[in-house]
Amino acid sequence: MAAPEAIQVSSLPLPPVQYINLYTDENVRRGRAPRPPPPIHDSYSMFGNVFNADDTIIRPLEAQGIKRLYPQHFDRRRELKKLNHSLLVNFLDLIDLLVQCPDSPRRAEKVEDLSLLFIHIHHLLNEFRPHQARETLRVMMELQRRQRIETALRFQKHLEKVQEILQHALQMLPDTSELDSKLAINTDAMESVDNLGSEQQTPDPCSPSDRIMCKTIDDMISTNGLY
Repeated sequence: MAAPEAIQVSSLPLPPVQYINLYTDENVRRGRAPRPPPPIHDSYSMFGNVFNADDTIIRPLEAQGIKRLYPQHFDRRRELKKLNHSLLVNFLDLIDLLVQCPDSPRRAEKVEDLSLLFIHIHHLLNEFRPHQARETLRVMMELQRRQRIETALRFQKHLEKVQEILQHALQMLPDTSELDSKLAINTDAMESVDNLGSEQQTPDPCSPSDRIMCKTIDDMISTNGLY
């Protein structure tokens, strides 16, 4: 029986375009898009080191297998100064060993001491990261608060300016009593004109034939001396 062919798997991830092709609108609508990876509950590897999911962000030195050079309760500023001085002293000792006896076994010891001092310095600096994050967040929120207050003050100034313009426009308007009197005069004049026009336009109830007959009768009466 022939052995199954070995499947070649690349150690590198697929190009981004291939990921995009997997998440098209059609695939998402039909439910064919790949599901996200499940969350890690145990341990994982990163940069060649194994980490546990429930580990603290900054692990103690003992959990990393490193000997602690300072006590549990200490002043971080004071210990950083001491570590910095120790680092300089050990570096000078290493230079002295390299000058006098480069092949001395103490050279490796000094290198290990320098490495341990650097680890402790970095660990103390990393313990300040949560405090730094809180301070950074506080500064960001303070900046946002100041910007919002400045924006509110600008809006308030614009509102006061608009109110001032409206108040000035209201003061420029004529008095309502004078306006009412002028309107009343104009209304009376218009009513009189309307009445005059209506009187002039009143139709005569007497027809022309009746008017001629009445005039003829008046002439006959006046001729016969009836009056």
